[in-house]
Amino acid sequence: MAQTNKTSNKLTNIDLSIQISLSGLSFCILNTDTNTVIELREVIFEKRLNPLEALDELKSLFAKENALQSNFKNVIIIHDNDLATLVPKSLFNKNHLAEYLKFNSKILKSDFIAYDPIQENSIVNVYIPYVNFNNFIYDKFGTFVYKHVSTVLIENILQIEKESETPKVFVNISTNHFEILVTEKGQLNLYNSFSYSTKEDFIYYILFTAEQLNLDPESFQLVLLGDVDENNELYEIAYKYIRNISFGKRYSQYKYIAKPKSEYSNFALLNSF
Repeated sequence: MAQTNKTSNKLTNIDLSIQISLSGLSFCILNTDTNTVIELREVIFEKRLNPLEALDELKSLFAKENALQSNFKNVIIIHDNDLATLVPKSLFNKNHLAEYLKFNSKILKSDFIAYDPIQENSIVNVYIPYVNFNNFIYDKFGTFVYKHVSTVLIENILQIEKESETPKVFVNISTNHFEILVTEKGQLNLYNSFSYSTKEDFIYYILFTAEQLNLDPESFQLVLLGDVDENNELYEIAYKYIRNISFGKRYSQYKYIAKPKSEYSNFALLNSF
């Protein structure tokens, strides 16, 4: 989804992507001439905030980070929330956006609803963006592009898996929540997101999802992305119940001044350009 109307002379070779959730935010700055990530930062909030509090954190970040004062050529916002649902393209009608969301999200009449077409799987992602964040970014930069985090994850994972025949369960882990995508033969079988507060919550949702799709923990492949490593308690409990576990890879060819934690961290942010 893109916002237009406001114009400015953007002659730089620098792009900015910001991922925003109520648990934290992160940003990445890419030099498109050299294909180099020159800034990569992450801020984790002490607790889950409401949208107004999170906006204050975003404003504070812009006020103190010199790297964010540039005149960027392109600006991308990734909305990381659970206010989204997928609709088959054949059934999609843009006049019924609220109808699609009301079954699994609490929405208000005043909510602005957006959608992202996902060509790889002939589906449309219907979601509620954080409008106050969008307005703030628009006031600073004018035209920008925004997407839902699930759009970025689905598009990139389906590209990676387009030749694969094996069922895989991808889990993208953030503080207090994670996204889960199940693919088979290059197609998306399931997408969902869950909040968690304990490692037991985490493994319960994964095993429940596998059970619903008749996936055997002894045979399916679990691929972990995001904020996790082999010393993490989430990895340890997953390893206890699931036989085949691996870490994913972004497959991006960037050079880095500010290097990510791993080849699979910040997966959506670094794949958003």
